[in-house]
Amino acid sequence: MGLFDFAYNMGKTLFGKDDDGATEIKKHIEEDNPGVDDLNIEMNDDGKVVMTGKASSADAVEKAVLMAGNAEGVTQVDTSGVEAPEQEKEVEFYEIQKGDTLWAISQKFLGNGARYKEIFEANKEVIKNPDLIYPGQKIRIPLD
Repeated sequence: MGLFDFAYNMGKTLFGKDDDGATEIKKHIEEDNPGVDDLNIEMNDDGKVVMTGKASSADAVEKAVLMAGNAEGVTQVDTSGVEAPEQEKEVEFYEIQKGDTLWAISQKFLGNGARYKEIFEANKEVIKNPDLIYPGQKIRIPLD
């Protein structure tokens, strides 16, 4: 899949300066594991996360990337070490802007605000409450 960029100073706080960021990110992903087995996470001092493992689907990798990348202190997620099938669906990634709602995002990308539940379901490991999204958070938009 490759390398994904994220904003260093935005996202969910998963670890403090004295915590092992890699361990905390791995625990976070495994709590709602989207389908990645033998998951291993390494993180360098610049906030780059290197992920390895075996994914059941391309969706699983994308969700794991977003779970890791939407953590405060993460700048990049490298998935080149993750074995996964090719993505067969059309998916777009979107960075939430100030004032966005899932309804408005759904209206923009899917042509109908009422389809926001599809976006929520595609991101349920990343978004726990459809009313609580924040600027800088990245999500998947299924376009099929």
